[in-house]
Amino acid sequence: MKFTRLVSKTLRADPPEAETAAHRLMLRGGLIYQVAAGVYAYLPLAWRSLRKIENIIREEMNAAGGQELMMPALQPLELWEQTNRRAAFGDNMFSLQDRRGRAMVLAPTHEEVITSIVRANVQSYRDLPVVLYQIQTKFRDELRPRAGLVRVREFTMKDAYSFHADDASLDESYQAMAQAYRNIYRRCGLPVLMAEADSGAIGGKDSHEFILPTSTGEDTVITCPGCGYTANAEKAAGRFPDLAPEPAQPLQAVKTPGIKTIAALAEFLSIPESRTLKAVLYTADDELVFATLRGDLEVNEVKLKNALHCRTLRLATDEELKAAGLVAGFASPIGITGVKRVGDPSITSGSSFVAGANQPDTHLRGASYPRDFQVDLLADIALAQPGHGCPRCDRVLESTRGVEVGHIFKLGTYFSETLGALHLDREGQQKPIIMGCYGIGVGRLLAAAIEQNHDDKGMVFPAPIAPYQVHLVGLNLSDAAVAQAAGQLYRDLWAAGIETLYDDRPDPTAGVKLNDADLLGMPVRLVVSPRNLRNGAVEVKGRREAAANMVPLDQVVSHLAARLAAEG
Repeated sequence: MKFTRLVSKTLRADPPEAETAAHRLMLRGGLIYQVAAGVYAYLPLAWRSLRKIENIIREEMNAAGGQELMMPALQPLELWEQTNRRAAFGDNMFSLQDRRGRAMVLAPTHEEVITSIVRANVQSYRDLPVVLYQIQTKFRDELRPRAGLVRVREFTMKDAYSFHADDASLDESYQAMAQAYRNIYRRCGLPVLMAEADSGAIGGKDSHEFILPTSTGEDTVITCPGCGYTANAEKAAGRFPDLAPEPAQPLQAVKTPGIKTIAALAEFLSIPESRTLKAVLYTADDELVFATLRGDLEVNEVKLKNALHCRTLRLATDEELKAAGLVAGFASPIGITGVKRVGDPSITSGSSFVAGANQPDTHLRGASYPRDFQVDLLADIALAQPGHGCPRCDRVLESTRGVEVGHIFKLGTYFSETLGALHLDREGQQKPIIMGCYGIGVGRLLAAAIEQNHDDKGMVFPAPIAPYQVHLVGLNLSDAAVAQAAGQLYRDLWAAGIETLYDDRPDPTAGVKLNDADLLGMPVRLVVSPRNLRNGAVEVKGRREAAANMVPLDQVVSHLAARLAAEG
């Protein structure tokens, strides 16, 4: 491709709307064009990278036993009503009507359709297992699109679904998909973390996210440097320091005027926060829930929601607390009735806590579980944090930020039971088909790769997904010898199968052209100039290299072919 024919322009200044390095560089480099909030066009450079990513995905999915198909983005609403997911997606789902008034949706995902397809084509255990995948457009009406391609309203996704007669078969496909994902990210040059993740209300026991570490990521991953334990913040477990034993004490009211926070309470009473009980009030599916845990911990709302098996969870309002007879800032698990009570196991680790008294400006010393209060449900609802102990070894947990670039999980039988996707087992009994689900956001993966691979000059594309392998720069093209040599080299490179972007623009200065080459970040840069030609050579510089090398003009093609083969 010649630069003079390229349908995109580089920018000298950073776009003011850019939020992250990848967003800024993709706009500056002319890779994407914003059509609307959260809606982007992929321009030729980005599209070449995306197609390379898709090809890597296809190769690994096919090697893992997948069969590619294509499902419609436009789907009837009644499919989503059958699985009760219309309400779950809420305003995130794009809805419309066709000319006959039939309700339709633009699919945010494809579990309903793929299950219907398998229901029509699988009858027996002999037809299983099956792994089907597609690379398709998805639509989600995000409230706050952000960071370019990281969170958008229209995006390309590889979604795969596996179908099985038993759990052992699902486990086998799950592990095969996990390995396929590792291979995909390795081939794309991305050092991802495979983190245990929350399965949600529908998923089964196993769920993993693939996180690319980056400081601008919106996900938090908890890791152990000792045993390698890795989980996202929603799923992670931790060991909390045990409290030193204290003799049991009788309950004693103490005045705490205006003290409504754990930090203020601990300072007022000169005690560690771990010697207090934290009360957090929620409304779960319109039912008031009283959550209690040790004062030095925070509630993990995903864990709490899963423990309650509720659809919605939010903090209760002061009015809801007042209606239940509870006092905001001084709420206590002691003596309450008519409210669902959930306790974290941390409340069992001490015998003398300070808790609210459910009276204004008053707390209680000496609170002890289960002597002074009971709970309806004891479950891990605490947020694991850096500094807590690893649940699997004796090391201390750490955390890192990152971007999710893939997710695999076991769906179980929810969709097959709801939509009637059954099979005859070996005994001739009808059983629901067991399912797994495996997704990769293709555009997000490209954005994450750039976020991970850039410097102060621009993008530094991993070679396997770079739009072009070589960026050829011709300097002083008004010199006929330079123009002839650069043009012939461009043709020779393509003839040798080396993908080359040729900056054949006659007007920009050398500085502008070299800066653009750094901005676009192709793996190798070649420079043809009058001075280089007088020496019978071409300047060759890797994007990650500090210095350039001079290679004889007649050896450049063979040199690059050998270099790219070694790197690929």
